[in-house]
Amino acid sequence: MLIEYLIVIKYLFFCLLIASVLFILSYLFVFQKADIEKNSAYECGFNPFGDARSKFEVKFYLIGILFIIFDLEVIFLFPWVVILHDVYYMGICVTLIFLLVLTIGFIFELGLGVLNLE
Repeated sequence: MLIEYLIVIKYLFFCLLIASVLFILSYLFVFQKADIEKNSAYECGFNPFGDARSKFEVKFYLIGILFIIFDLEVIFLFPWVVILHDVYYMGICVTLIFLLVLTIGFIFELGLGVLNLE
């Protein structure tokens, strides 16, 4: 049982190692001198206009919630991959049912037009 956790810990360690190395390399090789324009409040090149507190449409929030839901459901697949050699055909069948339910839910959302931003 401890071996499965060891695999995940190794994976997390290598992810953190790669991210740290890339961060350090980008800090070392990128020109770091900031100018007045870069330190100003707006980097886009033009003065702000309108109210910054404008309301967003509900569809933007809905798409964000759907992303979080599907992201969390996909996270459930990682433990399955770790114990794949122990679950045999029953575990594969259960996972295929899980993925089928995910696919049906996604098709249902597409049918409702939730992901249409027009």
